[in-house]
Amino acid sequence: MKPPRRAGRSRWTRPEGVPRAQSGPIVANEYSSSPGVGPIRIGILGAARIAPMALLKPAQRIGIPVVSVAARDVEVARRYAAKHRIPRIHDSYQDLLDDPEIDAVYIPLPASLHAQWTIAAIAAGKHVLCEKPFTANAAQAEQVASVAARSDRVVMEAYHSGHHPLVQRLRDLLASEIVGEVIAARATFAVAIPPRKDIRWNPSLGGGALLDVGYYPVRMLRDLFGEPTVLSAQATERDGVDGAVTARLQFANGVLGYVECSMWPPRFAMPSLTIAGTLGTLRVRMPYHPQTSGRITFTSDDDRWAEKPDSTSTYLAQLRAFRESVLSRSPIRTDAPAAVRQMTTIDAIYQAAGMTPRCT
Repeated sequence: MKPPRRAGRSRWTRPEGVPRAQSGPIVANEYSSSPGVGPIRIGILGAARIAPMALLKPAQRIGIPVVSVAARDVEVARRYAAKHRIPRIHDSYQDLLDDPEIDAVYIPLPASLHAQWTIAAIAAGKHVLCEKPFTANAAQAEQVASVAARSDRVVMEAYHSGHHPLVQRLRDLLASEIVGEVIAARATFAVAIPPRKDIRWNPSLGGGALLDVGYYPVRMLRDLFGEPTVLSAQATERDGVDGAVTARLQFANGVLGYVECSMWPPRFAMPSLTIAGTLGTLRVRMPYHPQTSGRITFTSDDDRWAEKPDSTSTYLAQLRAFRESVLSRSPIRTDAPAAVRQMTTIDAIYQAAGMTPRCT
């Protein structure tokens, strides 16, 4: 129901009936408040550029030790460990998995290797935090999910955006019917990635805009509106790799979804999410990294207001969720079955664009 307009109200004042965002406490070292609970010792498979931001910094923040790293080249692992103050290195990925002093592994390898090494880690008795995309295609995701279901290990996809309070905030706003009946939603993400040595331009490693930057808008729309039918898709290719993809999705209750992603020089000013309804429109700036200049804006014919999302780092929220699941087996938003559903949609978009799903 649309809230009545009050005379003299600022155009940036939140109307009555719209819930306010809630922020949780920030604890410097969260193990200090959990007597008797030991840390989870993590090893890294691959000297990846994403690991400092996605794992090392949040791990230091909440007292989780990252104890070792392995790379294809031992010298690369040695330099990486020295740079990031990781105590030990291992000669190979399997050597790290065989180490009984490591409880869990973080896998930031190319997408084509995620299934192989996630399954190997489960077999070695390790908990797994695997970077998105969980695998290179839906068939691989189903294989990993089957192995994970037969184990007692925590297997979690590192889709960090899904653990941020922004997702629940948007659900609450939609449930308040502030936009009325949702008509359409559009999610975009573009990053300029030069097509030279970057692995995201290598089809044999699972490269492509859809599996990289496109993963976020597809997942965001699915998290908010459920499982879609892919109506159509187009891809701009270079040497068998999708440099840009657009897709039209049909969700339940008549909601149309639009996805745009690109690894060419960005065609959109900033990653965004727009949800248009019969009573108004919600716009989100930086929906996938809301801690960095994120903003939620609502507009209608006679109202307008804005708020900043929770400032918690998406990577910190993700590592907290992983830790809690390992320690208490709490449910995971980004578990293996959820990754299978995501990869099923990704594959369907590739097929609708006239392309073959990655690494099949």
